[in-house]
Amino acid sequence: MTHDARLALLSTALDAAARGWHVFPLRPGTKRPALHGEAACPHNGPCTDGHRKWEQRATTDPDRIRAAWSRAPFNVGIATGPSRLIVVDLDLPKHKGSSDAPCGAATFAALCERAGHAVPDTYRTRTASGGEHLYFTAPAGVRLGNTAGTLAPLVDTRAWGGYVVAAGSTTPSGPYETVNSAAAVALPDWLLESLQPAPARPAVPLRLPAVDGSRAALAALEAECATVAAAPDKQRNITLNRCAFKVGRFVAWGDLPRHVAEEAFQAAGEGRGLTAAECRATIRSALDSSIRKARPREAA
Repeated sequence: MTHDARLALLSTALDAAARGWHVFPLRPGTKRPALHGEAACPHNGPCTDGHRKWEQRATTDPDRIRAAWSRAPFNVGIATGPSRLIVVDLDLPKHKGSSDAPCGAATFAALCERAGHAVPDTYRTRTASGGEHLYFTAPAGVRLGNTAGTLAPLVDTRAWGGYVVAAGSTTPSGPYETVNSAAAVALPDWLLESLQPAPARPAVPLRLPAVDGSRAALAALEAECATVAAAPDKQRNITLNRCAFKVGRFVAWGDLPRHVAEEAFQAAGEGRGLTAAECRATIRSALDSSIRKARPREAA
C-alpha cells in the first residue's frame, strides 16, 4: 500500500476513536490482529505486568494510534467490548449459489417484524463479503459475550471477546464501507432480552415426561441431557448440539416423540445458562440433521 493509504487508515482509526471506539491494528490487507501473541510476548511496554491481548491493548488515545499506524498501513479493528458496542453481524449464506437461501439481513428483518419493530436505524457498515454490521451501544452495567446464530440464522453478534473490522479497511475480498454514518443507537430492549443468558436454574434431578416409547430412547435422552447440564462454559452450545444429534435417531425411528426430546434439551440447555433462543435454534438444527442422516435401525 502507498503512504496515502496508510494515512487514510490512520484517519479511519482516529475517526473511530473519536466516536469512543477502542481500536487496534490488524495486519495490512487482512482481518487478523497485528499485535504479538502470548508466546512471543516481550513482557515490556504495555505487557510489563503480563501479556496483554488485543482487547486489552485497544485504545482511543490519539498519540498511541498515530504511533501504531506510523509503522505500517494497518487495517483497523474495533474491540467491541471496551467500546461498549454490540455489533449485529448479518452474514451471507456460505454457498452463494443457493439463491433461495435467505441472507442474514433477511432473517434479521423477519425477526424484527415478528417482534413488532422496524429494523433499527443505526450506524451500519457493509463488509467485504457483502454482509452488514449494525452497531448498537451496550446498556450500562450489562456485559454480553459473542453469539453465533442465537438471534436468527446467519445473524451473529460481537461484544466482549469480539471485534469487527472498521469501515475504511480493505481485504482481498473487498472494502469495508459505511452505509449509514448516523450515531450508534442503544441496543433495543427486545434484542437485549433475546441475548441475555438464561438465569441459572437450581440443580434438580432431570425428570422426563411419562410417555410411551423405547426404554433405550428415554435412557439415552436422560444421559445426554445430563451431559449438557455438566458441560464446561465454553462448550455449552456445542455439547447441546452433539447430544441432541445423538438422540435424534430415536426420534427418526419413532421410539421418542420429537417434542419430548425438544422440551428435555431446552430445559437442560437453559439450565446450563444458554438463552432460550440459542437452545431452540441449536436443538432444531441438531435434530433435523440427525433425523435426516439416521440409518435404519437394523443397520445402526
